[in-house]
Amino acid sequence: MTLVLLLAAAYAAGSVPFAIIASRLFGLEDPRKYGSGNPGATNVLRSGNKAAAIVTLIGDCAKGWVVVLVAAAIGFGPGEAALAGLFALLGHIFSFFLRFKGGKGVATALGVLGGIDPWLALIALLTWLGVAFATRYSSLAALCAAAAAPIATLILIPTVGTFGAVLAMSGILVWRHKDNITRLKNGTEPRIGGKK
Repeated sequence: MTLVLLLAAAYAAGSVPFAIIASRLFGLEDPRKYGSGNPGATNVLRSGNKAAAIVTLIGDCAKGWVVVLVAAAIGFGPGEAALAGLFALLGHIFSFFLRFKGGKGVATALGVLGGIDPWLALIALLTWLGVAFATRYSSLAALCAAAAAPIATLILIPTVGTFGAVLAMSGILVWRHKDNITRLKNGTEPRIGGKK
């Protein structure tokens, strides 16, 4: 398999919208119609259905994780596998199933980090959990985790390809949260646990 085919397959896998799938399975309203309008686990949680949110979270994480592991298993190097993870993230954010309007990508990025190195995922997850627990702002927790990931990568896996892919993912995550940053500044950002 060439690198181009790998990246195309990674993008396709990342495009699968688990928030929409889980919402339909549990008989819920389309998550793009309430809360932040984001097709992701945090917004599905605002429906009040924790099981649907967990299914969304697992699915979104798994697609990033599997893409990296499969890339490594079929012979691609660590940098190329990390690049495949980046394309899975792009697929989630610009899903062709959703007319290129997907989610923020936090869970998928976590899965990618787990595929690269479980320690990276653990550092990002603990950062997210700590900030989320302290503030109840999912977006702020995501921004802090996005900042921590490339630093951890530089320490644990100081290779150009892997670091570049993780740095790109972090930059994309920050960009995807630009509206959240504005709401955080204005004090209008919804907190975790808020309903529709």
